[in-house]
Amino acid sequence: MGITALGGCMSQDGEGIVSRMKTAPFGAGQSKKTDTADAGSFVITSLQARSSVLPSGSAYEQVATPVLAANSRAAESELKSARLRSEAQSKNWLPTIGPSISLTSLSDAVTSIVVDAVLYSGGKKKAERAFAKADVEVAAVNLAVDTNERVHTALSLYLAGQEAREKSAMLSAALKDMKHFEWIMTERVKGGVSDMSDLNVIRHKLAKMHAELSAETDAAASAIAELNAMSVRKLDAVQGVSKIVVARGSVQPLSVMHAEAEKTRSIASAKIDRAGYLPTVTASANSNGGGITGSIAPENPIGLGMGANLEAIKATEEAAGRRVAQAREEADRRIAKYGAQASALARQAAEAQALTGQAKANLDLFQSQYDAGQRQVMDVVGVYETYATQAQAAIELKYSLAAANLEMARELGLLADGSEI
Repeated sequence: MGITALGGCMSQDGEGIVSRMKTAPFGAGQSKKTDTADAGSFVITSLQARSSVLPSGSAYEQVATPVLAANSRAAESELKSARLRSEAQSKNWLPTIGPSISLTSLSDAVTSIVVDAVLYSGGKKKAERAFAKADVEVAAVNLAVDTNERVHTALSLYLAGQEAREKSAMLSAALKDMKHFEWIMTERVKGGVSDMSDLNVIRHKLAKMHAELSAETDAAASAIAELNAMSVRKLDAVQGVSKIVVARGSVQPLSVMHAEAEKTRSIASAKIDRAGYLPTVTASANSNGGGITGSIAPENPIGLGMGANLEAIKATEEAAGRRVAQAREEADRRIAKYGAQASALARQAAEAQALTGQAKANLDLFQSQYDAGQRQVMDVVGVYETYATQAQAAIELKYSLAAANLEMARELGLLADGSEI
């Protein structure tokens, strides 16, 4: 059973206008060149080149590594699927072979092999390959976003746990000192030196500190438990806050890269739709003989609504470009906000640390004056409460600054190495 096929009359991309037709062995003159999913992709190359801002061996890295190891990575499956689709589309310019069964009478059936080839598609085949490649880029950006979001969630939980732990340690020390003041006041009340109202005030402050300590202890346990649920190993022993440096203009935000990849995909889709209104030249060869048959016809029927459809396709391309501009503006606004917040918080944290030092020095002075009989117990208690409040404020600002830096790194996609993703 001889099979004839088409060669020489079709360009490698399936877009060349027919200049001649001749029969030849199947595959003659065909190039083996195909498009790969990542070849020449600026988006994927840019993602792979990104380096994490998390310092090597730091507490942040000790959290991020086991958390990523436990990631189910649903986005990775989507990327793999998109790669396979792109690989399949990279060969869409080749002829297709399929069986054909037809009835010649009520009792006879004829089976044959048919070879179909698209000689000219008005750019549709090329646009289909571009769409599949852009689909890979969108999936790659989604994977990078998903990975950075996971690391950010884990580190946010870690910071919440560390902040609560640090506050708990400070409150525990303050509670110990306040209990000492309560004992002193109790003895003074027993001796008739002080009034019961002063003891009640101290006991109220003591109860308030107990409640705050319990709340911070519960918050720390909750954050660490949630973090451990995301990790392949327990992270209770990890301590400390790492300093990260984020260069604002070093890389393009992931949200902008996602918008640009979607723009490329939308334009490719619009080209596919537009090509449907252009004539498509196809040729077929049957194993049962009959030579080569051809057809020239548009895929979409031409009607009164064709003009509006073409305008809609053009508007789709324009809308895709505007979405990129909007994404870039919104990303710039968020980055500017995070940068301003980080600068303000760094200044406020330094001021709060200095104020805490002054409050501690004032407390030490009042304590020495009390020991010398120049101050009352309630004077020292009031100063101690001021010091404890200021110390808590300093801790909050310290972790707010760390959180702002993480937000900036997440926006830029710098919480994980691109080559490892």
